[in-house]
Amino acid sequence: MGFKIMPKSALADWVNRLRADYRVVGPQPRHGQYVFAEINDPADLALDYPTSVLPPKQYLLPPREVLFNFQNSGMRIEANIKVEPTVILGVHTCDMHAIRLLDHVHNNGYADQHYQTHRANTYLVSIECLKPCMEHSFCKSMGTLTVPEEFDLHLTDLGTAYTVDIGSEKGEKLLEGFDQVWDASDDDYQLLSRVLTEKWPRFSYRLDFDVTELPDILNLSQKSSYWNELGDRCLACGMCTKVCPTCYCFDVSDTVDLTLKNGKRIRTWDSCQVEEFALVAGGHNFRSKRALRQRHRFLRKGKYQYEAFGMVGCVGCGRCAQACLVHITPVETFNELYRRSQRTEPAEVKA
Repeated sequence: MGFKIMPKSALADWVNRLRADYRVVGPQPRHGQYVFAEINDPADLALDYPTSVLPPKQYLLPPREVLFNFQNSGMRIEANIKVEPTVILGVHTCDMHAIRLLDHVHNNGYADQHYQTHRANTYLVSIECLKPCMEHSFCKSMGTLTVPEEFDLHLTDLGTAYTVDIGSEKGEKLLEGFDQVWDASDDDYQLLSRVLTEKWPRFSYRLDFDVTELPDILNLSQKSSYWNELGDRCLACGMCTKVCPTCYCFDVSDTVDLTLKNGKRIRTWDSCQVEEFALVAGGHNFRSKRALRQRHRFLRKGKYQYEAFGMVGCVGCGRCAQACLVHITPVETFNELYRRSQRTEPAEVKA
């Protein structure tokens, strides 16, 4: 739909204009880190942030969400779908790929009406990453360093201005009536091309193999002794999945009020890395060992989701590596499995 130019001096006015009609959220500094939170003052918006603690998926899959209300008699159930139009500013390209995967997950098979409603009322304004977020990110290796097609507006920092790539009718709507943007000139296109060309050498390939080989590597590594080594290190705290932009496992619980007549069904984020996750009726736990849970986590990211949706479930954001207290990182794990897959391993993962 073409590029526009927005001077950085106009950004605050645009954000305030959006706030009149939408809930506007974006990255903001908090206690030495960055979080996505509602913007009350455009000065708080930090589009040049390295990465956020939690991914922006929290506005599509809230950590705690009431699914429906019910009466204990069982005669009345009311779906609880309350959303407000939300603009998410400054979404990194890796998180855009993660949202693309979540769209496929929640719009196919048993479609999730709560996710769909949040998604339909969410406007995604992504931003081009011009330098690595941190030492743990490996988006270039995962093919997520450029924005996918599913964006509304996409910004690129040109120094004194942003190019604004309009990707949808929803994106056009966000610029309606705002007169501080104009069509990009030939000079703007040349500058954009130079900025995008210069960014690539700043990012290094972190994997020792091509990402297209990952599903096969993981398939060959299912009985690797390396899972035992990871299991011995793992604390089973679940932090890796809490910060992951593509994890969507949840727990469901019912609560009732003091009258025991009215209740709610609540969905909360859950983690496959905690011991109780795979505990089923009869006291059987089909992934009681931490080694098995680590294996499940990485196979899900690199093999299972690729087989189901044609997309690898890891986008290379590096959040899990940053959050892990015992320094289990996907780069180290994938590369070590690749090295071991090149030779025969006699040991097997503990059942």
